[in-house]
Amino acid sequence: MLRPYQQRSIDMLYQWFNDNPTGHPCLVLPTGAGKSHIVAALCKDAIQSWPGTRLLMLTHSKELISQNAEKMRQHWQNAPLGIYSASLNRRELNEPITFAGIQSVRKRASQIGHVDLIIVDECHLISHKDEGGYRTLINGLTEINPNVRVIGLTASPFRLGHGRITDGDAIFSDLIEPVSVHELINDDFLATLRSKVTSQVLSADGVHKRGGEYIAKELQDALNTDDKNEAVVNEVIAQANGRKSWLFFCTGVEHAQDVCIILQSKGINAECLTGQTPKAERERILSDFKSGRITALTNCEILTTGFDHADLDLIAFLRPTMSPVLYQQMAGRGLRKKSHTDHCLVLDFAGVVRQHGPITDIKPPTAKGDAKGEAPIRVCDECGEICHAAARVCTHCGLEFPIAEKKKLRLHSDDIMGYEDQTMQVTSWNWSKHVSKKSGAEMLKVKYYGGLSDEPVTEYLVINHDGYAGQRAQEMLQHMAQKAGANLDGFDLTSIRVQMSISQHPEKITYKKAGKFFRVLSRQW
Repeated sequence: MLRPYQQRSIDMLYQWFNDNPTGHPCLVLPTGAGKSHIVAALCKDAIQSWPGTRLLMLTHSKELISQNAEKMRQHWQNAPLGIYSASLNRRELNEPITFAGIQSVRKRASQIGHVDLIIVDECHLISHKDEGGYRTLINGLTEINPNVRVIGLTASPFRLGHGRITDGDAIFSDLIEPVSVHELINDDFLATLRSKVTSQVLSADGVHKRGGEYIAKELQDALNTDDKNEAVVNEVIAQANGRKSWLFFCTGVEHAQDVCIILQSKGINAECLTGQTPKAERERILSDFKSGRITALTNCEILTTGFDHADLDLIAFLRPTMSPVLYQQMAGRGLRKKSHTDHCLVLDFAGVVRQHGPITDIKPPTAKGDAKGEAPIRVCDECGEICHAAARVCTHCGLEFPIAEKKKLRLHSDDIMGYEDQTMQVTSWNWSKHVSKKSGAEMLKVKYYGGLSDEPVTEYLVINHDGYAGQRAQEMLQHMAQKAGANLDGFDLTSIRVQMSISQHPEKITYKKAGKFFRVLSRQW
């Protein structure tokens, strides 16, 4: 059975297609949300509801092809699917559902023929320009069927040097975000991440950039030294404190190999995995790592997507990156629920967290080299946890921080989870219509009330906004109405205010405060 948010994802997709006769949506789901199960359920429903439908599932790696096809079989045992992938030595195009590798089919639109729905996994890899394999294939299939629709799937809806994947001449029209990382953690579907300040710092000062990212050879030459590797490994061992499964992200092949050698010299059962590792050896290493026979695994740009190891409990960033996508993918490896702990420790030697902020609220650069330096943080003197600049207590050990005098701290989320969350047991709520003094725009205002000592939490829903903000607010309103048992008819503010005010308020909310404004992260009924 699908989890509630997984079913909500499908419902929101259907609603989007109903409201938008043209265009293509992108479904944004955090790592570990189970998007392959959502795809399987969507495909099954489409095939059974509209006989004759043909679907094409695209991805960029053979591992993801096999993984997604297997999840489809688990969800639908007799699914009519075929696989087209040269690397898997399979070329099956006669079934209603085809799982394919983009490199194998990018120039084969005529062979594939009429397709009704294209689903692209890791769709942030699609070029925002009219070029590349995905664009070539989609353009070819659109010529065959002008009504073909595309659904994108990603945890990272942006591209380095470009911004959101809906900006500019993009394939995707809108982002659909049915669930947040915060909600999945609060509902016990995901583990949390914890980040620590490290004493060793791997600086990329002086390393040049190309295409908005560090030049790989220069970066490796700068960071891969014996003394730096020795110091980093020593600190990881000291911080590990009984952790079972360590993953290192390195700058290059030589760096990954050298760090692995030092780990082995310290008595750690370690292996190295790179693009040069033979297939059989790669499979053996991954199997041993997941089974616990290997404690530490160093890698270079291999285990960022399509790699699932639930019990991964330590991640070490030994490379910086200008790419928010790469950052989110590296950190996302640690989000899956674990059998032995409730979190994964992230040791950020390269300042990646400082560069991009929390994974729950990444602000992608809109232009190449648009990074603005480090965000303000506060480090706990007791345990070394990275916290918000304006945090009142340590999110790990609970140490109370002194309040700065005569200096107002700007709230800025900079720890890896973006946590300075607060919770409220809600006793009532109030809905009203609000008019912006600045713009004159009309919106809904929701006030949540708790106990006598609780400050009311105010939230604004700009459902009449023409852009993405309006769409997101409408989706949120519909979700809240469903949970609250309210029957809404359209988006008339007065009617909504009346209906929602008398509906069932949530039992608890999780929120954070930024200046004088609130941001509600999750609601529980």
